[in-house]
Amino acid sequence: MSGREPEPPEQTSPAGPAPHEASGQRAISLRRYLLTGILLPVGVLIIVNTASLYRQALAAVNTAYDRTLLASAKSIGEQLDVTGYDEQSELRVTVPYAALEAFEADNQSRLFYRVSSLKGDLVSGFEQLPFWRGEIPIRPPYSALVDFYDDVFREEPVRVAVLLQPVASGKGRAMAVVQVAETLELRKTLARKILFDTLWRQAILLAVIALVAVVVVQRATRPVRRLSAELKARPEGDLTAIAAPDAPRELLPLIEATNQVMGRLQHLLDNQKRFVRDAAHQLRTPLAVLKVQVQSALRGDMEARDALGEINQTVDRATVLANQMLALAKVEQLRQQADLQAIDLAQVVRSVALDLSPLIAEKDIDFEIETVPAQVRSHEWMLGELTRNLLHNAIKHTPAGGPLAVRIVRDASFVAMTLSDSGPGVSAELSARLYEPFSAGDVRHGSGLGLAICREIVETMHGSITLENRVVHGQVTGLDAVVRLPTA
Repeated sequence: MSGREPEPPEQTSPAGPAPHEASGQRAISLRRYLLTGILLPVGVLIIVNTASLYRQALAAVNTAYDRTLLASAKSIGEQLDVTGYDEQSELRVTVPYAALEAFEADNQSRLFYRVSSLKGDLVSGFEQLPFWRGEIPIRPPYSALVDFYDDVFREEPVRVAVLLQPVASGKGRAMAVVQVAETLELRKTLARKILFDTLWRQAILLAVIALVAVVVVQRATRPVRRLSAELKARPEGDLTAIAAPDAPRELLPLIEATNQVMGRLQHLLDNQKRFVRDAAHQLRTPLAVLKVQVQSALRGDMEARDALGEINQTVDRATVLANQMLALAKVEQLRQQADLQAIDLAQVVRSVALDLSPLIAEKDIDFEIETVPAQVRSHEWMLGELTRNLLHNAIKHTPAGGPLAVRIVRDASFVAMTLSDSGPGVSAELSARLYEPFSAGDVRHGSGLGLAICREIVETMHGSITLENRVVHGQVTGLDAVVRLPTA
């Protein structure tokens, strides 16, 4: 055997894991959820709108500056001269640089030009500027044979306007290709300015929307925070209903459901306290009597057989009391469950009558039972306990050889079970407190819980119970216990 002691089990916190740890995920903040749900789509929409505005502004800038390029090309085209016709033509042009200065908006961008024949032969301008190989659009943006495109010249991006300029004179006729290229510094500067202006406006708009959303969400969630603070500030054990008259309409179902849960908890706590109080009060007496009887037997005040008989009676009464108190607690437990089943009351009554047949035979009671199939929604234990308590009371109060009848009738809505004994009935004083716990007519032979259990069971099944004296010719001939239960 190893001398090593076993390690103690790992200790866990009595309180258990936190709610968010038990569920494996952190709780979602309602404010964060609302702000994210509002601001995220708005932010995405603003970004898309900003990009769209920037593209539109850039297109407007290109349109404006393309018009300037076209004017430059037309100005150059006006300086052309030709000798010869068509393929034998020879183009001549003299374009002083001063002719282009009027179209330069500032000192940032630069203009380059090239005049060529349709075959690409250079007439004047910058030879390094690539010759145009495209096509004139079917519907050009201006009333001219013009095309615009982006290209690279001297390792710089440029915007190029191509104008097919017809040239005619008294000495000839030809078609010239006039290309004017402009660097993009000015366009980019203007586009950036438009972009920054747009971004500032969109940022201010987003900030305003965010501020409004935060204020609205804070005001909307204020009742939730106030309600949470009130619940946290409540003393322990306070299960009174939540009063929130200014709560939003969306919170009312939650508050109502919470109040219902708290009401059920309060009901359970009240029953638990009542059970503990009644148990402490009712069991104290038989235990005290039992102790006195045992001490008396030990001192030899009475014969051992007589002492044991009295002790046995006291134990029987305590046992009956404990069992009935447990039954009352079980009724309350079953009340909270909703799994009621359709059960034949007639079958339960016959089964209970068979169990109690020794008591019936012991008193030689003239017992009669008349039943019809009757389905009610209940727990089988509750129906059995109800029938057993009523039939046991009826047997106890029926004199020896007297009649006792159990009848079950039903209609479309209710099932009625009537137990008719031939006992002395109940007095007017006792009938006023008959269903109260520990209100037995004979405290020596009962705990006073039987009818209280019956009433709790009947109310759980949404039925009713009545006890009425049966009077014939002014004399009480017995007691009728009538239970009415809704049909399944």
